[in-house]
Amino acid sequence: MDISAIILAAGVGTRMRSRTPKPLHSICGRPMLLHVVHALESVRPTATVVVVGHEGGLVSDEVARLAPEWAGVRFAEQVEQNGTGDATAVGMACLDGDDYDDSVVLVLPGDTPLLRAETLAELTRSHQENGNAATVLTSTLDDPTGYGRVVRAADGRVLRVVEQRDASPEELDIKEWNTGVYAFRRDLLGPALRNLDADNSQGEYYLTDVIAQLADLGHRVGCVRVSPAETQGVNDRWQLALAEREMRNRTNRHWLSEGVTMLDPRQTFLDVTVTIGTDVTLYPGTILRGTTSVGDGSRIGPFTHLEDCVVGRECVVENTVGAGATVGDAAHVGPFAHLPAGATVPSSGVSGTFYTASDDR
Repeated sequence: MDISAIILAAGVGTRMRSRTPKPLHSICGRPMLLHVVHALESVRPTATVVVVGHEGGLVSDEVARLAPEWAGVRFAEQVEQNGTGDATAVGMACLDGDDYDDSVVLVLPGDTPLLRAETLAELTRSHQENGNAATVLTSTLDDPTGYGRVVRAADGRVLRVVEQRDASPEELDIKEWNTGVYAFRRDLLGPALRNLDADNSQGEYYLTDVIAQLADLGHRVGCVRVSPAETQGVNDRWQLALAEREMRNRTNRHWLSEGVTMLDPRQTFLDVTVTIGTDVTLYPGTILRGTTSVGDGSRIGPFTHLEDCVVGRECVVENTVGAGATVGDAAHVGPFAHLPAGATVPSSGVSGTFYTASDDR
């Protein structure tokens, strides 16, 4: 069955206090919004519509440049910020075909960079196997202040999602909250969006009201629960730093499982775009960014910062800063070396061959 995705990334993000649009703030070397796009890899949508608004041209250009080809990314602009329901309708208008097929439409917020591909695969599987009209990704917190609450019937059926500002005192006591990630049947989502109204405290069209519409009509609304750490949004610099730390932990754990040694993972900083061979040792203070690659058996650090560099096999690179440089196999660079853009360190099988900033090569 065809799967399409709509990513909502039109918000201003005023709490970031930045000239950079919120979706483009980097986490481990990749813009936040691109992490959400990459999470779709497990379902490989036929089309991914990114709904942009504030600084939409800048966001579109950067995402188009960096998005993987399999995602089929296209863009739609939400001219006025009229809520998530309106943004989803804008995205739906950019999908091929019509609203009368029963294919799956995933709707995701653009500020949940920690969302895992495995979670979207499970959400889609559950949605299809249970024949749901909609499936909501939910989580639980002791204090879900700020999040919409998931209201269920006595038998566990999802009845509606109520936003915090519109919730009653009893509804505010609910611990289960809506993550903003959904799977919908397209032929039911389209009509429901057209029936939305803005009769709420914010005067906006809520996507969450679609859930109540479908449940009231007798359609099955399911849910999949997930860890809150995976789905909490990034709205300010503190949350950005927390997301960076969690993504760095995941990245380091991956490379440790692939045969890389880190003397202190807490002091090792790797972009998600870096590639590392087996039996590589990374000493504390190592920072590898961009398209840097490190060959088998090399030792990097301590206190080495490489960006967009190629390091061969069995190299030693210590106390070095480099950008756009190439280091041949078995070379020894440093200590206290600088590798400027375009620098090439020749291969050498002799241990102790040094290349420093003072060498003219």
